[in-house]
Parts: sequence; C-alpha cells; structure tokens
Amino acid sequence: MISALNIWLATNLDFSPLALFSRADLVVQLVLILLIIASIWSWAIAIDKLITFRLLKNRADKFEETFWSGRTLEELSSGLANDVRDPMARIFSAAMKEWEDSKGFASRSDGAAATAMRRIDGVMNLVLNRELAKSDRGMTILGTIGSTSLFAGLLGTVWGIITSFRAISESGNANFEVVAPGVAEALFLTAVGLICAIPAVIFYNIFANAQDKYAGRLEGYADELSAILSRKLSKGA
Repeated sequence: MISALNIWLATNLDFSPLALFSRADLVVQLVLILLIIASIWSWAIAIDKLITFRLLKNRADKFEETFWSGRTLEELSSGLANDVRDPMARIFSAAMKEWEDSKGFASRSDGAAATAMRRIDGVMNLVLNRELAKSDRGMTILGTIGSTSLFAGLLGTVWGIITSFRAISESGNANFEVVAPGVAEALFLTAVGLICAIPAVIFYNIFANAQDKYAGRLEGYADELSAILSRKLSKGA
C-alpha cells in the first residue's frame, strides 16, 4: 500500500517550488511574490548597511587619529576645509564655524561665553542628529519586513488550508490526492515567510546594535569637543 502511494506521488504530483507556485491560486501567488520581493529588499538593505557602517567606522578611526594628533583646532579646521565626508568631521566643522563667529561676542563676559557655548552645542546636536538619521535609514523597513513576513506567510498558510477544505467539499472525500496540494501550498508559504522574516530580524538586531554604538561614539566626540571649546571660550572671557 505504501509503495503504491509513493509511486503514485512520484508520477502524479510535483512538489517543487515552481510547481507549487504554478498550481496555487491568485491570492497565494501574490503573497509569495510579495514575500520574495521583501526578502530581496531586506538583503539589499543589509548589504548596504554593512558597507555603510564599515565605512563610517574606518572614517571615524582616521578622523579621531587626526584630531588627537596634537595639532591645534585652527590647523585641523584648515586641513579639513575640503574633506568633510565623515560625520565627525562635519560636526567639527560646524562647531568650529560657530566658534569662530562667537569668539568676539564670548570674550565680553562669562555670561556671553556661556551663551556662545549653548549655540555651539546646539549646532553640534543638530548636525549629530542629522547624521544619525542618515545612518538609520533602512532600519524601519528591516523591522517591518521582519515583523510582517511571518503574518504574510500565515495568511498564505490559512489560505492554503482553506483551499484544501474547499477541495474536500467539492470532491466529497478527503483522499490524499485531494488534500495534498492545498497542504503543500500552506507549508510552502510558511517556509517562505520564515526564510524572509528570520534574516530580516537578525539584520535588524545587528544593525540596531551597530547604530547604538556609533551614536554613542558620535555623542562622546561631540561632548569632548564641547568641553575643549568651552575651555577656550572661558579663557577668552
């Protein structure tokens, strides 16, 4: 009996992904297409984020090495005038520009120096938040794909089971030949949903951690630069 069933399955039913897709109805096919697109999209974002964070780390390392090389702030500002590819360099350039504009005003009194320092901190925070927003691009999409792919797969699964029950109702029996196609579609969609969701969730967690570390690095640098400029303004006052 089992041998005869295996022979029948081998000769009559094809459970390959392409065959399952071609036999599926429109709803299942649309869900599959959406899941495949979402999976490709999440991998594209992951590759882009991997390259982006590696570049940011390398550029930050080079900038910090230059910043702590012993040169004066004026020398650094002059040397970085035409090279502000790194977010730290952009924070530094914005702070130095505001500092140059505020030196004359800050030298009048301690209160004026404090006011000038608040303006410098405000400029640095503005640039810092803008840079963090740039590095955060794509994270919402990754999180959305990771959280919704399972539900999309579940929708296809439920639809496949409904298809099986519909086939049973129309044929009047629950033979394996009647039930198998719908069940196979349901399990196939579950697998595709998992294949799409699991990498997206992993990527999201990895890059969210990298984003937090980079944000802490930028904020730490901005605090150090703020302390240096504050001391210079206080001496001037």
